[in-house]
Amino acid sequence: MRESTIPRFVIAALLIAAAAFFLQSRARSEVFPPRLELKQFPTEIDGWTGQDISIEKDVLDILRPSDYLLRVYQNPQKNEYVDLFIPYFRSQRAGESPHSPQHCLPGAGWAPVENERVMLNLPGHKPFPANRYLIAKGDSRQLVLYWFWAHDRGVASEYWAKYYLVADAIRMNRSDGSLVRIMTTLKPGESSEAAQRRVMPFASQVVSMLDDYIPR
Repeated sequence: MRESTIPRFVIAALLIAAAAFFLQSRARSEVFPPRLELKQFPTEIDGWTGQDISIEKDVLDILRPSDYLLRVYQNPQKNEYVDLFIPYFRSQRAGESPHSPQHCLPGAGWAPVENERVMLNLPGHKPFPANRYLIAKGDSRQLVLYWFWAHDRGVASEYWAKYYLVADAIRMNRSDGSLVRIMTTLKPGESSEAAQRRVMPFASQVVSMLDDYIPR
């Protein structure tokens, strides 16, 4: 481990340990607001038609979500596809929590090309940061947009997600949360910025409906 990464690692480890201790200490009185199951998420979104994809049991055993949506949406008029993945965790007090796609996708053979933070400014919601991740496998390139989502709040950083997890447990006595991941294949010659602009109308529709499935 490089010396420059040691302070960051120590801070993250202490934050995660403190979060686990605090959440366990308040587990008996946790609040679970009503919500719709993610399988009820609309299959028709502004011209996009979705088809559910199953996740293998061994992968689910690692992720351990309380509920999840994995669906491929197609826009037949433009011959475009978007992969939408939303794992939801009813409680994170026993250690279950969203996994960053940056940890999972390389294991599936995808190599990182670009990795940066972007601000998403979507109608009807205040701007929030997200991760824009460009990956490649052979001649195929995919844009991945993802962020952590809880209580109508989006954050890009895993560490900020842990901070808000503790803060919300104190303020609301809740530890529920999720991750939202949107993926699309880049067209020949298309930049990551152009691919992001292309999926933004779809992302805007998704965010506008999240509160019914991931309570505020």
